[in-house]
Amino acid sequence: MGRIKVPVCVLMVFVCCANLIAQDRYAVFYKYKPQESLSLERPSEFLSQKALDRRTREGVAPDSLDLPVSQKYVDMVYEKSDYILYSTKWFNATLLVSDEAHVKELEALPFVDRVVLVGRSFVPNPNARARRSSYSSATTDHFSKPTESARVLAVDEETYDFQNSLLGIDRMHEEGYTGKGVTIAVFDAGFPGSDTASPLVHLQANGKIVGTRDFVRPWNENVYSDSQHGTNVLSLIASNEPGKMLAGAPDAAYILAITEEIATEYRVEEYNWVRAAEYADSLGTDIINSSVGYWDFDDPEMNYTRADLDGETTIIAKGASIAASKGILVINSVGNTGPLESTLNSPSDVKGILAIGSVTRELAVSGFSSRGPTGDGRIKPDLAAFGSGAALIRSNGSVGYSNGTSFSAPQIAALAAGLWEAKPEWTKDKLIESLLNSGTQADEPDNLLGYGIPNFFDALYGEILGVDENEEALAWKVYPNPIVGDELNIHFGNSLSAEFSLFDFNGRILENVRLNRATVKEPFQILLQGLKPGFYLIRMQDSSLVRQSKLIRQ
Repeated sequence: MGRIKVPVCVLMVFVCCANLIAQDRYAVFYKYKPQESLSLERPSEFLSQKALDRRTREGVAPDSLDLPVSQKYVDMVYEKSDYILYSTKWFNATLLVSDEAHVKELEALPFVDRVVLVGRSFVPNPNARARRSSYSSATTDHFSKPTESARVLAVDEETYDFQNSLLGIDRMHEEGYTGKGVTIAVFDAGFPGSDTASPLVHLQANGKIVGTRDFVRPWNENVYSDSQHGTNVLSLIASNEPGKMLAGAPDAAYILAITEEIATEYRVEEYNWVRAAEYADSLGTDIINSSVGYWDFDDPEMNYTRADLDGETTIIAKGASIAASKGILVINSVGNTGPLESTLNSPSDVKGILAIGSVTRELAVSGFSSRGPTGDGRIKPDLAAFGSGAALIRSNGSVGYSNGTSFSAPQIAALAAGLWEAKPEWTKDKLIESLLNSGTQADEPDNLLGYGIPNFFDALYGEILGVDENEEALAWKVYPNPIVGDELNIHFGNSLSAEFSLFDFNGRILENVRLNRATVKEPFQILLQGLKPGFYLIRMQDSSLVRQSKLIRQ
């Protein structure tokens, strides 16, 4: 008897494991999208007022993509599956767990267009079927009106000052813009500590978290778990603890979504992203920040070619394009697979979104930052920010430093939120245009940094300063650069007086003086005696006109 028990147990384990492995994830696409009660004539039944307001601003009417998947179809495919993950209204499909035998039955249903394998294996919630509820792709979450939170500006130069000053975040705050009234969705792999870390607790206290969802494990109601990567990213947009970490948009409202599955890499994560975008859209998000990118997978048959990165082919590219068409500003890290060309991932290849690269303290492209062009030859990334040792908040609330375009992208998202607060009438395309035109390489964009490093003042006031009568105000020349002696000449603006600031590459102010000149035809002059060899940042400001550039001391 004892000799028989062991092989029987082993056989049972083997069978159970075989059944577990056989449970894969599929996307079931439908031919039709019938509706029994919802109508495009009553969009408030499936979109929040904020989502409708954004469509009004963008001149975009609700369409069939906004309508949910037919619940009747979902009920029928459920009977031939093991577990429903979710349905995506933009793709008119249901993501589910099933096996090959049931897939054949699903494909035979008259309303099913096709069934596609999107992920190998899955261990669902053991009580999933017992707790089954409606799996329609409609979103009915209540959108809470953001409330203002108190904010105190930092008075000392802190470690985060350098990355903020590069983008003009400090000036943006001085103007009073901190993201109020703007909603930002952050898609990542988890947000542990985001509800307890001192620089981020204000979000909970002030009702700034207006939606959370885990699309990897739909039954999980706690997004404050798993990878701290999402916490790091969120901290670069929302932190509000001067002296420790102050980010650009602490007063924005936030939607937190888990879309990235850490253990594996399959195309299902692209669908997770799309479903999260639908969710965020229905709640009225203005900006999506994501630090994900897809090209190759654990299953080689799912891999994309470089030619596929044309902004139209990948699953996530199609979803990001739809989000952009609805007036959402999608900001995505370009990737960390540099320095070779054409190393970006999707959705950074999409037209009408912003792909963000990384620069070093010397304002050169970071070695890891992915490069363009896209598969169809377009310039990417679009913009860049500091990502080589960026200051951020860890899940335990401490300050840390890390490398990656994942950490440059959220800084641009914070900048965009402040600009949209300042100019709420701007469309998404107008905001993108203003950001690109403010870049340090706007005249000569390339596949290393795109249009370069943007800044708040040029983005906000560029249209005003660009009129003919102010052409002289745009004059900007710093020489000699590199500086060998002590005298620096600066052609700037059309005033006789301007403020000069000199920063080291730790972001600390070394000099801040008022410069004067006799006539606007001659340059401002300053003596920089005792300046050690190295890289510096100089800034000139006259009222709303601001220019900055790198200075090299030999």
